[in-house]
Amino acid sequence: MSALIDKVPDSWEKRRVIARRLVGQMSSTSSASACITVLRHATLVDALGTMNNGWLVMRNGSIYRTGAGDYALEAVTNELESVQKEQDYKNTISVIDVQGHIVCPGFIDIHSHGGWGSAFDDGEDAIAMARSFHLLHGTTRQVLSLITNPWNDLLHTIRVASQVALSRVDILGLHLEGPFLSPQHKGAHDEECLLDPTQERVEAILEASQTTLRQITIAPELEHGISAIEGFARAGVRSAVGHCDADYNQTREAFDHGARILTHMFNAMNGISHRAPGPIAAAAEDESVIAEIIADGFHVHTPALRIAAQLVPHRLALVTDSMSAAGCPDGSYTLGNLDVDVKDGHARLVSNGAIAGSTLNLEEAVQRMVFEVGLSVQDAIEAATFTPARAVGVDQPQEITQAPLGLLHEGYAADALILDKDSLSVRDVWCSGVRVDI
Repeated sequence: MSALIDKVPDSWEKRRVIARRLVGQMSSTSSASACITVLRHATLVDALGTMNNGWLVMRNGSIYRTGAGDYALEAVTNELESVQKEQDYKNTISVIDVQGHIVCPGFIDIHSHGGWGSAFDDGEDAIAMARSFHLLHGTTRQVLSLITNPWNDLLHTIRVASQVALSRVDILGLHLEGPFLSPQHKGAHDEECLLDPTQERVEAILEASQTTLRQITIAPELEHGISAIEGFARAGVRSAVGHCDADYNQTREAFDHGARILTHMFNAMNGISHRAPGPIAAAAEDESVIAEIIADGFHVHTPALRIAAQLVPHRLALVTDSMSAAGCPDGSYTLGNLDVDVKDGHARLVSNGAIAGSTLNLEEAVQRMVFEVGLSVQDAIEAATFTPARAVGVDQPQEITQAPLGLLHEGYAADALILDKDSLSVRDVWCSGVRVDI
């Protein structure tokens, strides 16, 4: 378990205090990232490789330099000290000896609904609570997933969440999981609120989201499914095929018209059959498509997780699909307008027993992929960092974060984790150069 989570008190009031403190640290106007931090004697791991006895320098919210060996680091720190003197900077250089533990990019979750008793649908304070839970488990950047709700309620929720997203560096934007879903594979979504994605509805969502919409799940077989995928693609939004009854050909058509993600692979879609290959086979064949997967061992069993990693190598994005019960005891919760029971950490609808999200965090997902599924540490970290960054287009310089995300390379955002070299538990977290402090 995360060393930061270990420090969190049981009191919900004290957790709310922590959440408010983290809002200040993650504010888009925070100046804390101006400090210089050096992580030395580390095992640097990202999607492109592993570097032993490595070091990393973070400055002004981005990665200034990386390398290996004490001699090279000394030259860089001397260079920085000279720059500090020349430009009359007052910031000190903080040097942390990582003692051989792993330093990797911060985790990125592109599909999560909440945690710590709060849902991303429920306003600014709820977003702060849920984000705190995931941030302390190493998720430095998150896309806020919103559940299906009555149309006007959904538009209001989008407006509120978009304002919060624009105020925080750790929130990449929004993901709508609904309302454009198939009734046959609705999962834990309210069937009465499901709609066809007409042009009018697409335009209303884009207007409400104020440029913060990053991803939307769509059943492409709906009457206006393909045209909606095209419309969202023109607006720079990644459509995801999911909660659908689409066959192989319909899914291929969706990808041909701009869909780029498969929402939680295996769940809420037709499976693979030798005569009906379905969405999974279509995604496996298209190199432009990234497949989400919920690695909790419940949504997807361990052997199927192993198969997924083989089907879409370097295109598997770990997601939590977590609901408000993540980080909480078993009990009664809600998902949108629907009642949920959580037992043994597994969430199901009271009404019909359908799985209703997870209680997962990405720290646990990475650990499971390594220790149970058998992925290498590098491949598991890639699936929680660079691949989700690619999925929503933040792996390159762009307007959302400016600096790209997902790698430990010069010019990338200074999002970094220290992971225990044996357990892969999170020991320390930086987001945009800001050290997370509770």
